[in-house]
Amino acid sequence: MNIAWKEIKKNKVRFSILGSIVFLVSLLTFIISGLANGLSQDNAALIKDLPNGQFYMNKDADENYNLSRIDSSTQDKMLNKEKDAVALSIQMGFLNDEAGKQQSVAFVTSTDSKLFQNVKKGEIVLDSSMEKDGIKIGDTLTNNQYSGEFIVKGFVDQKKYSHAPVAYISMEDYKEIYRVDEMQMIFVPGGDSTQAVAGLQSFSNKEFLNTISSYKAEQMSLNMIVWFLVVISGMLFAIFFYMMNVQKIGLYGILKAIGVKTSALFKMMWTQMVFITVIALVISITLSQVFNMIAPEGMPFSLTPETTVQLSIVFLIIGFIGATLSGLQIKKVEPLQAIQQGEV
Repeated sequence: MNIAWKEIKKNKVRFSILGSIVFLVSLLTFIISGLANGLSQDNAALIKDLPNGQFYMNKDADENYNLSRIDSSTQDKMLNKEKDAVALSIQMGFLNDEAGKQQSVAFVTSTDSKLFQNVKKGEIVLDSSMEKDGIKIGDTLTNNQYSGEFIVKGFVDQKKYSHAPVAYISMEDYKEIYRVDEMQMIFVPGGDSTQAVAGLQSFSNKEFLNTISSYKAEQMSLNMIVWFLVVISGMLFAIFFYMMNVQKIGLYGILKAIGVKTSALFKMMWTQMVFITVIALVISITLSQVFNMIAPEGMPFSLTPETTVQLSIVFLIIGFIGATLSGLQIKKVEPLQAIQQGEV
């Protein structure tokens, strides 16, 4: 520990440069991870806020809920068998406000359930983002495919689907707008247990999210960037400590000659790695949390403490692996040979 600290003080510039790079990479990783979480919530909060359970779609729908139609007899059997099961449909559409301004929404309707807003014919409950756009309780909204008018009955927080605010309507109104009689899906809450139902295919919450093509492509791209940055930080540690070790072959030989064990040299290197990484992470976590608080309204950014802790642990592990791989040459150092090499 003492040797490690003395070396850091002696080579402040070198360690500062490495610490700065780790800080920038980790800050960028936290920011992109926050954007990935924010976009994920903005894209599918309606589904992510549901408890664990199973979604059932028609097998012929080819894992596309838009093409799924649940036979009414099958739906009745499942709803009677499973106490908390709910049949639901989701379709993208639009609403016109009293001034004629059009806005995209995700129409959602369901059978009676505490998991979804249940409204009467002619009523509508909207995501709170539309309240910020100026719509108030009691306003009337229209849709070109609907013969009547919707009266706004209330708002709910953080209910988005496919980056659009959710609009809960009654089943009767939904069937009139989309000219359908069947529901698209059945959701059975409660654990991961599945049951075989003739003609239906089941999906866990996570599997269902991956059937939404826009969600899957968006999250895959952002997560790939996050993990590339984590790997790059590990490679930086390996390269930096490798170059440091090459320059210190003679010193290691002398230390070994006076009885310092190889394990002690590795501990010195790990101490330096932990010291640099912890300082860089503390600064980047502080700045990313500040950004989390001051991010412009409307920017989908969400960096939770759980994600921050997980990424910090991953950074420490990948830094440890990178430093250890670069230090394997320490084990091979022969004291006499290294001293002679150092003298040259």
